[in-house]
Amino acid sequence: MPLFPLNTVLFPGGPLPLRIFEARYVDMVSERLRADGPFGVLLIRDGHETGPATTYDVGTLAQITDWYQGSDGLLGVTAIGGRRFRLLSVDRQPDGLNTGEVELLPEEPPVPLPDEFRGIVDILSAVLDDLGRLYASLERHYDDAAWLTWRFVEVLPLDLEEKQACLENSSARERLDLVVRLLDSVRRTSPEPE
Repeated sequence: MPLFPLNTVLFPGGPLPLRIFEARYVDMVSERLRADGPFGVLLIRDGHETGPATTYDVGTLAQITDWYQGSDGLLGVTAIGGRRFRLLSVDRQPDGLNTGEVELLPEEPPVPLPDEFRGIVDILSAVLDDLGRLYASLERHYDDAAWLTWRFVEVLPLDLEEKQACLENSSARERLDLVVRLLDSVRRTSPEPE
């Protein structure tokens, strides 16, 4: 599996916009488009996107859904998150591209959203609408607590390690409790309107 270490966490069902300029990734994108296959996205633990990096072991498959040539000559790509995976081993090709053997993690089944959490649906809907084009064509599953929590964790201002911990957590209910705690803390610290 071709791997793309990034300073971001990709969640299942989430969008991933990329601007590609390194030859190894341009080649990878071309090959993945021809094969209609995914690549693996992993959060960088230590290092840089353009240099050597060590990553976390749990990542998300990314399927390219759109691409374009930018006016600056860079390749623009939009991908969507698929299944989560665990990285078992990594090899570095002569061109610098990392590839790895991965084990797909079990798909998280849809989880009906409990009635007591219905109020947060409107919050997420408004946020996704405000985020514009990137989320405009995204299928929305507000009745699915798993999907809902992935979207919240993706857009809430959490540090990358917290986002990674959420990616590794297979319990939609635990993520839902985290989201509610975060929203409550934001409400408590926001100034009252005048």
